[in-house]
Amino acid sequence: MLLPRGALRRNTHEWNKIVVDRIRVGIVGATVTPGGSGWGANSHAPALQALPNFELKAVCTAHRETAKASAEKFGADLAFHDINQMVAHPDVDLVTVVVRVPWHKELVMAAIGAGKPVCCEWPLGADLAEAKEMADAAKVAGLPTMVGLQAQSDPAVMHARNLVANGEIGDTVSVNMRVIVDAVTERGDGRIWQGIRKNGANPMTIPGGHAIDAMCHILGEFAEVSARVTTRIEMWKHAVTGDDFPVDAPDTVSVAGVLRNGAEVSWQMASVPHHASGTRLEIYGSKGTLVLTSKSVNIGPSQLQLGIGKDEMKEIVPPASYRLAPADMPQSPAVNVAQAYARYAVAVGSGAVPTPDFNHAVVRHALIDALERSHTAGTVIKLG
Repeated sequence: MLLPRGALRRNTHEWNKIVVDRIRVGIVGATVTPGGSGWGANSHAPALQALPNFELKAVCTAHRETAKASAEKFGADLAFHDINQMVAHPDVDLVTVVVRVPWHKELVMAAIGAGKPVCCEWPLGADLAEAKEMADAAKVAGLPTMVGLQAQSDPAVMHARNLVANGEIGDTVSVNMRVIVDAVTERGDGRIWQGIRKNGANPMTIPGGHAIDAMCHILGEFAEVSARVTTRIEMWKHAVTGDDFPVDAPDTVSVAGVLRNGAEVSWQMASVPHHASGTRLEIYGSKGTLVLTSKSVNIGPSQLQLGIGKDEMKEIVPPASYRLAPADMPQSPAVNVAQAYARYAVAVGSGAVPTPDFNHAVVRHALIDALERSHTAGTVIKLG
C-alpha cells in the first residue's frame, strides 16, 4: 500500500509497520535546464523509473517553466516550483533532495516539517553542524531518512563487506586506500561554486567521502586519525567568462589512522591535473588479501580480487543476489542509486531502519571534520 499521510503524525514509529508496495517520490533537483551537474537527471530519475516499487510522481525546480518541462521529460504527473507545495502534496510519499549542498538544509527541513520521509544526496550538509541539525530533526519527527552514500550499495562493496565479516581473509592487519581523481579546473556556474570551501562540496567530501565511507562500510570505523588536508590547485577558470576563480576547497588529503579493530590504515585522496588512476583499496588479512578497484566507487562498477594464503590473486564476481536493481538496467551512474533505493524499500517494508540514513551521514561528517581538525591542530584525533 502507499504510505498514508497522517500516519507518521499519529505515531512516529508507525512507518515501520507498513508494507510498501509503491513509493511515490517527489524530487527537487532533477531539471532539464543546462548548466547544472545533471546528477538528479542522470542518476536519480532513471533509477526511480527502473524500479517497479517506486514512482517518480513529482518534480520541483526553481521556475514554473523548467518544472513543467522536467516533469514531462521524466514522466512525472506533478510539477512544482515551490518546495512547500510539493512536500505538502498527499501523493508524495518520499522527498528526494538533489541540489547544491548549500541548499540541502532548507529543503530537507521543509520535507521534515511536512512529515515526509526524505532522501538527501551526499554531503548531507555543508558541515557537521548542518548534518546534525537535519538528523536531529528527522529523529524528533520519527521519520525514516536516506543519504546518498550509494557506494555502500555497490554489489562489489556489499560482497567485500561480507567476505571480511565472514573471516575469509582472517583478521585485518593493514589497509591501504588511494583515491586519485581528475581535477576539473574549468567550470561553469553549475559547478564552480564547489571551489569555495564553506560550500562543503569538494574533492575531499565527494570522491573522498564516498570512498572512505565504502572503506568503513567494509571494515568498520576509525578509532583515531592523523591527517593533512591541503589545497594544491588554487585557481580554476570560469568556463563562460574566462575569469580566474580562486579556490580554497581541499583537494589533497593524507591520512594515517587506526580502525576500531586495530588495523593500521594509510589513506590518500588527491585531485590531479592528468591521468588519475581512480580508486584502489587493499585489505591485508592474516589469511589473505582482498583488493577493490574502481574508477569511482560510488558510481561503479567496482572489481574485486581475492588471494588466500600464497595462492595467486584472482578476480571474483559478486553473487547475483547482491544485484537489487533490475538485471536489464544498463551500467550507468543510476545503477548504484537504484540499488540504494531498493535497499531503502526493503528496510521500510520490513520495519527496519533504512541505512545509510542521516544518522550515518553525521558519523561520516564527523570523520571528515576530524581530518580537518587534525590538520589544523597538527595532532592525532580520537574518535568515539
